[in-house]
Amino acid sequence: MKRKNKKTAEKKKIIITFCFIILSILFTFKIDAQSKTWVAPANAANTKNPLAGNTETLKYAQVIYTTYCTPCHGNKGKGDGPAAAGLATKPANHSSDVVQKQTDGALFWMISEGRNPMPSYKTALSENQRWELVNYIRTLAKTPKK
Repeated sequence: MKRKNKKTAEKKKIIITFCFIILSILFTFKIDAQSKTWVAPANAANTKNPLAGNTETLKYAQVIYTTYCTPCHGNKGKGDGPAAAGLATKPANHSSDVVQKQTDGALFWMISEGRNPMPSYKTALSENQRWELVNYIRTLAKTPKK
């Protein structure tokens, strides 16, 4: 029975990834808004993360990240996922200072709202899952060289 559940889960992951890649490719033709810096509204940026510091959810967040974010952002969040090559706008590098300097509220808002070609995850992921993703993105920060 476990083997059947594992195969079903793998099929679902493949289908979700395929759909995401297709949608991403379709959205590449609308890039006019991408030329501007993406800034969250002040009220969103000031929203406090209710899961800040909660490392217990990171293993779940990694699964969510792998499913929804890796196709474009890559395993290490560098914006080099397999679907990134087909996008007119390069996905954000989640390990970069530009992303890491964003407030948790701003990242949560961006994940929730999306911006072409990135879809909105407001309905696909629960509020908790989106906050978990924020916490996971924090783990992708570049480590200082020694």
